[in-house]
Amino acid sequence: MLKRFALMMLMAVVCVLPVFAAIEEVDFSDEKQKARYQALIAELRCPMCLNANLAGSDAPIAADLRAEIHEQILAGKSDDEILGFLVDRYGQFILYKPRLQAATALLWFAPPLLLLAGFFILRRMLSNRRQLAAEQGTLTEHEQQRLQALLGNNDKNDENSGASRG
Repeated sequence: MLKRFALMMLMAVVCVLPVFAAIEEVDFSDEKQKARYQALIAELRCPMCLNANLAGSDAPIAADLRAEIHEQILAGKSDDEILGFLVDRYGQFILYKPRLQAATALLWFAPPLLLLAGFFILRRMLSNRRQLAAEQGTLTEHEQQRLQALLGNNDKNDENSGASRG
């Protein structure tokens, strides 16, 4: 019984420890620096994680980068200097919103261009479908006479079959 209790306590401690490990204290001299820090770690991507920012990542490299940003803010560097340092070190990947350059132009312009192209393709398909339906919807005079003859024969057949049933 005592072993079971000790095992349960050990499991509880092991489960609770990661919660305390994720809390990170950073001290700044004023609220403006703290706001800059929060904005920067929310804007930057963790190089190790897929689609997680530095603020939401528990990866060791994210902790190192948060510490680096903290040190640079305390050293008096501007946001542009900090971003430039990190881009030089990790490339454009570290930015959630990559800067508009020749290498990233496709990232910025391809989505709206593809959406516009899709709109025009859809519009053309619907236009062609309406035109085809309009062309197929009208019968020539010969086709209308044949249809009336067939419908007339069909009505006579229905009357004959109805008379023979009753």
